[in-house]
Amino acid sequence: MLQLKKPLAFIDLETTGINLGSDRIVEIAIVKIMPDGKKIIKRKLINPEMPIPQTSIDIHGITDEMVKDAPSFKQVANELKQFLDNCDLAGYNSNRFDIPLMVEEFLRIGMEFDNKGRKLLDVQKIFHMMEPRTLSAAYRFYCSKTLEGAHGAEADAAATWEVLEAQVVRYPQLGSDVDSILKCVGEDLTVDFARRFIFENGVEVFNFGKHKGRPVADILKAEPQYYDWMMKGDFPLHTKQKLTEIFNRTLLKKG
Repeated sequence: MLQLKKPLAFIDLETTGINLGSDRIVEIAIVKIMPDGKKIIKRKLINPEMPIPQTSIDIHGITDEMVKDAPSFKQVANELKQFLDNCDLAGYNSNRFDIPLMVEEFLRIGMEFDNKGRKLLDVQKIFHMMEPRTLSAAYRFYCSKTLEGAHGAEADAAATWEVLEAQVVRYPQLGSDVDSILKCVGEDLTVDFARRFIFENGVEVFNFGKHKGRPVADILKAEPQYYDWMMKGDFPLHTKQKLTEIFNRTLLKKG
């Protein structure tokens, strides 16, 4: 049983995306646990004053229509700040996402939100510390065996196979073939293995630097020297290979 000296507020946000600098809150839920064990809940839909991307709607199900009559963050900021007054803060991955993004929202409207004197408890950190995400830990969890010769390539590869076999048995929803497993867990659509480029709506876009988020082909048309810079730069050969494929395809389209 948790022993609390001051209220502990568990915060969870649904947002327009994951960029701390530009994305906005569309829903905030706070479960405040008092030192006497009493639970107080505050939940609000918030109008982000920007369109909600479909990729985010697919995750949380909150549409522009659902928030069009909701208050803006500025309209609820005082109420939220008072509700969180004298609270320590907690959440899941909250130190990296929920709390920083919430603080951004406060600062954006010119309101200070001081974390001084507050404890920040991220439950995900406990999970990762207590349940290591290593092959040895997975082998012990799924196969009830100790991995002998861990970090030897053959032992690790064989253990990984056994873990997958055990996962297929444990989780029937995975199905029993590669296609059904990837359909269940999602397939990484990679352009290059270093992830310097990623797919967005089927289009290769930059995933780094000044052109991040912009279509690779568009930049190569507008700034062909950027291709030369990358080819001379310290990028993986696979990245350069994929860049060249896009570059050649772009030239063919221009021709």
